[in-house]
Amino acid sequence: MKNNVVALRYKTLLGGMDVTQFLAEYWQKKPLLIRGAIPDFEDLLSPEELAGLACEDGVESRLVLQQKTAWRLEQGPFDEDSFLHLPPTGWTLLVQNVNHYLPEAAELLQQFDFIPHARLDDLMVSYAPEGGGVGPHFDSYDVFLLQGQGKRLWRISEQEDLTLVEDAPLRILKYFAVRQEWLLEPGDMLYLPPHVAHWGIAVGNAMTYSIGFRAPAAQELATQFLGYLQERIRLPGIYADPELEPQAHPAEIGGAMVEQVADMLQGVRWQSQDVARFLGSYLSEPKPHVVFDPPRTMRQALFHKRLQQQGISLALQSQMLFRDEYCYLNGEEFVMPESCRNTLRQLADTRQLSPGEYADDVLVALLHQWYLAGYCLFSAG
Repeated sequence: MKNNVVALRYKTLLGGMDVTQFLAEYWQKKPLLIRGAIPDFEDLLSPEELAGLACEDGVESRLVLQQKTAWRLEQGPFDEDSFLHLPPTGWTLLVQNVNHYLPEAAELLQQFDFIPHARLDDLMVSYAPEGGGVGPHFDSYDVFLLQGQGKRLWRISEQEDLTLVEDAPLRILKYFAVRQEWLLEPGDMLYLPPHVAHWGIAVGNAMTYSIGFRAPAAQELATQFLGYLQERIRLPGIYADPELEPQAHPAEIGGAMVEQVADMLQGVRWQSQDVARFLGSYLSEPKPHVVFDPPRTMRQALFHKRLQQQGISLALQSQMLFRDEYCYLNGEEFVMPESCRNTLRQLADTRQLSPGEYADDVLVALLHQWYLAGYCLFSAG
């Protein structure tokens, strides 16, 4: 019954199609407009609450203002006075990682768990009065654009010319040829694959919820992976040249040295398991601004009692992934004991564990460790 309910939810969210069809026909291929993706959708927070969030330290936020053909970008955190002198039209407030601060936002993201958690980035919420937007642009990642209050006109162009306006504070397209145009109302949603040019314009006061997916560049992955290997690789031997011969130029790096060092570096090898363990740590690593708030110290016996009574949830900022016998929580790697492997995988998938017996001492000890680090907390209730 549970699987049927989930499948039905996906069908509503994806405009009547199942996940397999969506992934085969649309994911990373072409845009999809979904009317009534979340029927009767209500905003998770008010514009005033969004502005208040943008005033908090550590919260990533931006204010974008359009002045005729010019654009201005201001970075948060803001103070209340920042919003007192804004023009009546033509600006946008954007707040990143709202799922780190609002449980309802984290719950919204869970509706998109047909895409692996390893690909999920965050929920960004934007508010704009009449005419507000961030201009014609493209993203390098997949995004679902869910409409909250008000309406937003989306103009789409699948143009190949992605030339940007020079010296603009934003990645604004220099040329934009409209191919399609849709007006989204509350609960409607637009899916866009990477590099599809788009331009959203508020019609009246409008809020949009952007579910974004990360797509690391090959250069970034290579750089981070080499750093990962640097901490773990062990090459035997030491450079030696017992057959050294005289050189005409003492400052020249000899060919024999180059060849020997090249042979030594052939020992830098890795397997698929190394890549998997790197991805687990790298993709679960918190963003630089994320700070965990550890609770007051609690003895394991009391923790166990409350765990049985209340259950436990991952903290909103936590990211948990797994593969084989390893799980990864906020950049840390743990070996999952076989006795509680399925339970830990459930925690990673659903981000919570219900109240229950939890007689496995190894599991309780591990959850207690994570609780004391601020990585998880008791469920409400």
